[in-house]
Amino acid sequence: MAISTIKVNANMGSGFRTEIGCSHPFVIDQPKMAGGTDEGPNPLEVFLASLPACICAIGRIVAMQRKISLRGMQVEVEGDIDKDFLMGKTKEGRSGFTEIRSLVKIDADMTDAEKIAFLHEIEVRCPIADNMANNSVLKAEVCCLQAV
Repeated sequence: MAISTIKVNANMGSGFRTEIGCSHPFVIDQPKMAGGTDEGPNPLEVFLASLPACICAIGRIVAMQRKISLRGMQVEVEGDIDKDFLMGKTKEGRSGFTEIRSLVKIDADMTDAEKIAFLHEIEVRCPIADNMANNSVLKAEVCCLQAV
């Protein structure tokens, strides 16, 4: 087993602006109608965007390993979420996506059955899909507490 630790960080800016520190820093924000300044995607968009990006990356890896001539992939992802729960208007339901759907177009000389098998292997090997489908241990703690 080859475990790696991947780290990112976030710094809250003014309003809803959050500066993300990683290999390619970026900003997450909220649209103006939600009180943000619309300087970047919102957290839900970033979360969903990680799935098609991972499907494409793992698709490329699998294709290279299997020597498949993969000309390209297009992935559309959509998710259903209860915004009333998210906004604290109800305690019924849950805050996360209740369903996430992916529509994947594969441009390669493969039969439909081969494309289905190819996509299945991608899903199994995609860490983002795995984290969406399975429970990962989440640990949150307050750091740097000052003694009282």
